[in-house]
Amino acid sequence: MNQKLNYSLRELAKLAGVSKSTASRVISGNGYASPDVRERVLQAADQLRYKPSAVARAMVAKRTYNIGVIVFRDKLPIVSHTLYGRIIDEILMAAEALGYSIFLKTDREMSLRSTDYMLEQRVDGLILISRLQKNVIDYVKKFNIPYLMVNGSTEDPDVVHLVSNDEVGGERAAEYLVGSGHRKFFIIAGPGEHRSHFLRLKGFCQHLEALGISSSQGQVTIVNSLESNFESGRELMEKHFNVFREAQYSAIFSTNDMLALGAMKVLLDHGIHVPEDVVVMGYDNTELSSMFHPSLTTVSVDAAGIGRDAVSILDRLIRGEQNVSRLTEYESHVLVRQSTTREEK
Repeated sequence: MNQKLNYSLRELAKLAGVSKSTASRVISGNGYASPDVRERVLQAADQLRYKPSAVARAMVAKRTYNIGVIVFRDKLPIVSHTLYGRIIDEILMAAEALGYSIFLKTDREMSLRSTDYMLEQRVDGLILISRLQKNVIDYVKKFNIPYLMVNGSTEDPDVVHLVSNDEVGGERAAEYLVGSGHRKFFIIAGPGEHRSHFLRLKGFCQHLEALGISSSQGQVTIVNSLESNFESGRELMEKHFNVFREAQYSAIFSTNDMLALGAMKVLLDHGIHVPEDVVVMGYDNTELSSMFHPSLTTVSVDAAGIGRDAVSILDRLIRGEQNVSRLTEYESHVLVRQSTTREEK
């Protein structure tokens, strides 16, 4: 005789010799049941391989235990992005540990369609990643659903958002390079409309200006990229290579690792030694930064902490907690590798 794949709670209760409501109390863990009754129900559940219906659980608990994650980014890569990919990995692991499932969508059009999809799935809460239009926040607010923003900025005092303190990270990058004796800087900056690139460049330049090191004196040159990937760094370095060599810059700073690695590839191809002739520094501490040779000095971002805390804080919001900080900032630190320090022989 073939066993059924799905048994109802009523059938489970009948086998255990208890009422449906008693069986429900045991399975859900809510309410009292004597040890004897509890044992009978659990034995029956094991015999039937009973699995509670997700729909039924949601109706009872008034929760689906689903979280929606939307990445608002108009350019590729998205999920494989060196920073967002790590944040999403941590979100997935943290959600699993708390019993949540994840719906993940990307939105290249910065529209409301992804938000609509998540609302149709009746998710318990939303994690909104990267920059997004104000109309998205206004729209989400109408549905009274818990949500928070990751790696984005907003003037709305009601929005809970988690961000890396990129301006301070940029300052620390400049402090390290200046402290290592460098005074002439070639900077490759990612798209200025992106919060992270803008603040990293701002912090770096502010620290230099405070020390009297400025572009007006020919000590700093900034080139901007419309993309933030390896190929963009390579193309910009190739385009400006002659100017770079003639001006004798001693340090390159890029607002992310991929730009820095692309630039360093050009230098090495042209016979420029790193770090003997010029030092190179990136930002993000991506996996490739440690695998490249020479390994890249970088500013490490706490992507793991951001991802874990995003789920933890959203869970608190879902459970109705009120005393949740509206802003959580994560500090970064300089991670020194071969691209800025000579190996001792």
